[in-house]
Amino acid sequence: MSDDLATDILRLAHAGYCCSQILMRLALDLQGRDDPDLVRAMAGLCRGLSQGSQTCGVLTGAACVLGLYAGKGVDGEAEHERLPVMLEELTDWFSQTACAGLPGVRCQDILGGPDQPPDTTRCGGLVAGGWLKVVEILTENGLDPTEARDGGR
Repeated sequence: MSDDLATDILRLAHAGYCCSQILMRLALDLQGRDDPDLVRAMAGLCRGLSQGSQTCGVLTGAACVLGLYAGKGVDGEAEHERLPVMLEELTDWFSQTACAGLPGVRCQDILGGPDQPPDTTRCGGLVAGGWLKVVEILTENGLDPTEARDGGR
């Protein structure tokens, strides 16, 4: 992980953004865009959909970032034909690599129990790894992470 990425993640975490919001902010920042409504909506994925009992927000947030680049957003626009493959690659990576040796992909599996607060080191590493994997997947599938999808407009 680059120092710049670690600094950006730490800055956003200290500003009160959760993992899923940080991932979306990284994507929007890379595109040179600002979308507070989208970032706000990402809060619904924070901490495994509440108290850590569901899927980690890094995985769900990263899936949303892939959707930002490859999903359908307006009438007349089609989802990128490889979006399902991209999501499968992300999910496989998260469970088999990022969470290797852990009992699952829920926040409580990652943090060692229910209602555990986010851990800066563990969660920060997952956010960084998730971001790097998203950029890799996008690039491998011919999508430029610096370019916003225009929606056919």
